[in-house]
Amino acid sequence: MDESDTGVYIGLDLGTSGLKGVALAPEGTVIARAGAAYPTHRPSPGACEQAPQDWIVAVESVTAQLRNAAQPRRWRGIGLSAMIPTLVTAQADGEPAGPAITWQDSRADARGEQLRERCGGDRLYRATGQWVDGRYLVPMFLRVADDEPAQAAAATRLLAAKDYLFGWLTGEIATDPSTAAGFGCYRLEDGAWDGEVIAAAAALAGPAVPALPAVLPSATCWPLRGEIAQRLGCGRIPVCLGGADSVVGAYGLGVRHRDQVAYIAGTSSVIMGVADRPVMDPDHRFLVTPLAEPGGWGLEMDLLATGSAVSWLAGLFGAGIDEAALVALAAGVDPRDAPLVLPYLSPGEQGALWDPRLRGAFVGLELRHGRRHLARGLVNGIVLESRRCLAALGETGRAGREIRVAGGSAADPAFRADLADATGHRVGLPGGHGADCSARGAALLAALVIDGVRPGPEPAAQATEPDPVRAAIWDELWASYERARQAVARHDHAGSSAPRRPSRAGQT
Repeated sequence: MDESDTGVYIGLDLGTSGLKGVALAPEGTVIARAGAAYPTHRPSPGACEQAPQDWIVAVESVTAQLRNAAQPRRWRGIGLSAMIPTLVTAQADGEPAGPAITWQDSRADARGEQLRERCGGDRLYRATGQWVDGRYLVPMFLRVADDEPAQAAAATRLLAAKDYLFGWLTGEIATDPSTAAGFGCYRLEDGAWDGEVIAAAAALAGPAVPALPAVLPSATCWPLRGEIAQRLGCGRIPVCLGGADSVVGAYGLGVRHRDQVAYIAGTSSVIMGVADRPVMDPDHRFLVTPLAEPGGWGLEMDLLATGSAVSWLAGLFGAGIDEAALVALAAGVDPRDAPLVLPYLSPGEQGALWDPRLRGAFVGLELRHGRRHLARGLVNGIVLESRRCLAALGETGRAGREIRVAGGSAADPAFRADLADATGHRVGLPGGHGADCSARGAALLAALVIDGVRPGPEPAAQATEPDPVRAAIWDELWASYERARQAVARHDHAGSSAPRRPSRAGQT
């Protein structure tokens, strides 16, 4: 059969700063890539909003680009992945009642703490696998009800970003288990919404919480609406519901087993181990997320400001320095010859710390320090927070020897070497598809669900082994970093009366 007649599978990943798309051949090769950016609006301190209409424009742009490389008559289906938790308050007609609130928005922190207190933080964690804070959808809605009552009153449904996109494509409203975890009220045990949490939220909000979508398996498919098929220039092919970008990205990296860890660097960084059952952490350091294939569970930690912090510092440096250039600039400096940088610029941190009051800081600046030293300090901070997360996974016995990395800073060999040396893990960069692993994972899932197609073995990864000599350097840096972090944390906490998650000694 001529290659131009073989089927292809489209993967769409609705990310924080833009939409990525791939066209995937049945053997697993990405034959085309496309992308489209959309803006984030920050109208007030802590606010991060997007217009869902911009996502639709991005979908049309990306599919148009993919049509140029893979004829639409070859398209067998579309798989979806998206950032979580991002809130869409939907009206009865499915249209947004206001801007979408992205996971970077920190305005609902107080509401998240109130919901945890009312429900019991430990009880909520054991039920949902989540340490629910202000970046989950139900607390986000409570904040909208406080500040934007007209928007809250017009909302008849609460949706995540991918739920809205799936509805636009197919006319059906549904979420999947991994995306449902981002609402803050999804029970892992039976896969149902927790009525007690919803009632507690309603008591806090005053008005009732709008309806939540049905939770269906990631493998659920529904055909494109005829009108949308015409707009995208393809047939009424199936759309696979897919999942959260973290779990679909791990799937795209080939992370399936407990001896593997996915490390996906983007605006934030996802670190995810794999388990065959829900494993709870007594200190609530990691989240428990259903994986794309039934029976698997992700043990997940998310560093809030990694790629965004690199982008911020690169922007301060001015023309000629982008994110890749900044990471490369850092590689030319000995890790010990840099100021300590606490990379909590979101502000706050999740990761293994879960402290919304943490703020970023540069400690130990000297007149001799230049741009490259500041870059190295920031990279050090990201690597050391990654070390913290991997150590927490290691305590479960589910942080295996191999880390599979993708995206952002992971493309830089020096960063991968730092990560290997600091953590003691082998770090592998899968060939050819790391940068768009969530879009690839969405396409892989669509291929499996629609046609039963499983690609051949994953391509061999470029492996970086830890260097024992340099590992000792990172041990020294860790001790200094922790002293600085604890001192700055005491300062950050002194001005706040908000309760904080109980944490073990050395990680307060």
